Amino acid sequence: MLHQEEITNQIIGAAIDVHRELGPGLLESAYESCLCYELSTRHVPFVHQVPIPVVYKSVRIYCGYRADLVVAEKVIVELKAIDSIADLHKAQLLTYLRITGMKVGLLLNFNIAVLKNGIVRVVL
Repeated sequence: MLHQEEITNQIIGAAIDVHRELGPGLLESAYESCLCYELSTRHVPFVHQVPIPVVYKSVRIYCGYRADLVVAEKVIVELKAIDSIADLHKAQLLTYLRITGMKVGLLLNFNIAVLKNGIVRVVL
């Protein structure tokens, strides 16, 4: 069983490989597909486009929210291909962590010259 730090290291390594190969300027969906491929080749378990329900008065309501990736059932990964990560993106990830009960999330912005400058780790 992988620990959260090992998982995030695997995700970041895979994302850096994808970014080195593709560079910035593509759609988020292209990076997601390539990251899924890269995680698969590394035998890192993940699910993509995971529905996240809103719990309202103890009722789970599925209203269209999805995590881009959930890796090893422990880390939520949100991918972006935007000019810069805003506080709203961090707040969205924090909300996903809160309502899923997970503790760690990664925001990865691929629309940047050096990917390490587009990585935000969020801990609940």
